[in-house]
Amino acid sequence: MESYILALDQGTTSSRAIIFNHNGQPVATAQKEFTQYFPQPGWVEHDPMEIWSTQLGVAAEAITQTGLTIQHIAAIGITNQRETTVVWNRHTGQPVYKAIVWQDRRTGDYCDSLHSMGWAERIQEKTGLIPDAYFSATKLRWILKNVAGAMEQAQAGDLYFGTIDSWLLWNLTRGKVHATDVSNASRTMLFNIHTLDWDEELLELFEIPRAVLPKVCSSSEVYGFTEHILTAKPVPIAGIAGDQQAALFGQLCTKPGMVKNTYGTGCFMLMNTGQKPVLSKHKLLTTVAWQIKGETHYALEGSVFMGGAVVQWLRDGLGLIRTAAEIEELALQVEDHGDVYLVPAFAGLGAPYWNPHARGTLVGMSRGTKAAHIARAALESICYQTTDVLKAMEADAGFPIAELRVDGGATVNNLLMQMQSDILRTAVVRPTITETTALGAAFLAGLAVGFWSNPSSIQDLWKSDRVFDPHEDESRFHEMYAGWQKAVSTTLFQAGSQHS
Repeated sequence: MESYILALDQGTTSSRAIIFNHNGQPVATAQKEFTQYFPQPGWVEHDPMEIWSTQLGVAAEAITQTGLTIQHIAAIGITNQRETTVVWNRHTGQPVYKAIVWQDRRTGDYCDSLHSMGWAERIQEKTGLIPDAYFSATKLRWILKNVAGAMEQAQAGDLYFGTIDSWLLWNLTRGKVHATDVSNASRTMLFNIHTLDWDEELLELFEIPRAVLPKVCSSSEVYGFTEHILTAKPVPIAGIAGDQQAALFGQLCTKPGMVKNTYGTGCFMLMNTGQKPVLSKHKLLTTVAWQIKGETHYALEGSVFMGGAVVQWLRDGLGLIRTAAEIEELALQVEDHGDVYLVPAFAGLGAPYWNPHARGTLVGMSRGTKAAHIARAALESICYQTTDVLKAMEADAGFPIAELRVDGGATVNNLLMQMQSDILRTAVVRPTITETTALGAAFLAGLAVGFWSNPSSIQDLWKSDRVFDPHEDESRFHEMYAGWQKAVSTTLFQAGSQHS
């Protein structure tokens, strides 16, 4: 009987399940969006129970789609929106509060205080991260301090904390396994990326009882088995990686110096730096890429908070388009952006600015500005933010990046990909399989159970679909990028004056 790998891809706006065959080809996909909660400006929450139910639902749907049964599934891999924080009662399985999403900025002022108290350098040395509301530690601290009785329950050992991978693993195993992998642990701001363990000094700083934390495992091993989930047959859960690290592995960027950018809700660029962590001098993050068979790879990362979410805002917030796919057609109605720049700092600015107080800015509009100009400015904003990150990455690496491997939903937009190449002045390579996040989780799970024999056996499964090379008018794109930098300066100035 032919077997397959089931990848659970739990994202920021939807839960997906994709089944892959031995050639790394997707044979079935199911997806379901879930509710976004915005209780206050800058706050973003999810319902953990809805995440679990939608993820389980799409898994069942993907399996039945092609007439398969659970008997055909050799292993399950999990990849997840990172940093999003869940705290639940380990006896009842009930969350004590909604999941606080990575985009949430409620702890921005507390992070400012960490900087002013001089903690930034120490935290970066240990974790590779810059103190920011983005990461899990301050979200977890907020829940323990603001939910009645939570701190006391945590100290008594009654609560568990987890990022979404841990939450799914705990539910899949019906409470038997409370674990995470090194890639997700490295995004919490509680994990020492040198010792590969939770850091006592940081637990004390954030007032986190160690009892709430999951066990940290490698990214490719059997963590446990499903317990009467989908069927009575136990299926090994054998691969876990945060979505961006999974995409780096799915793109087979397994050699130092290889770079990928994922265009999802946010944009996330990672460079494999090999088996030594490289601390950034240009406000990038150092993160664990993965650990396989005791060998740990690290990466440099630049995070853009608003990528595809900008398109979602045009659709749901402004009503300029009915579907995300319509943005390309609308943007092509004008030849250029008409001097309009959108800085989509709806949840602050990520790398290399790290300003949690920045808010979205639209500059350069005139009476001649049309919806198409705003649509084009929105697409270009994704490219400019990516360029900011790539320039910082080149400065840290000390060499120019020859090609950028791309993935994620927005890469189907040819206009966006061509714009990206033009503004970057670098080749942009789109693979035949753009579902590389799920594929990376599948690879990690498959390697753990012998579905693929070793990492070299999957190298040939990556194939290029199209290469976008930069157009020749270099001076025009330099001019456009200079305009973007001015627009960002305006945004930062406003953020400073409003926050002072």
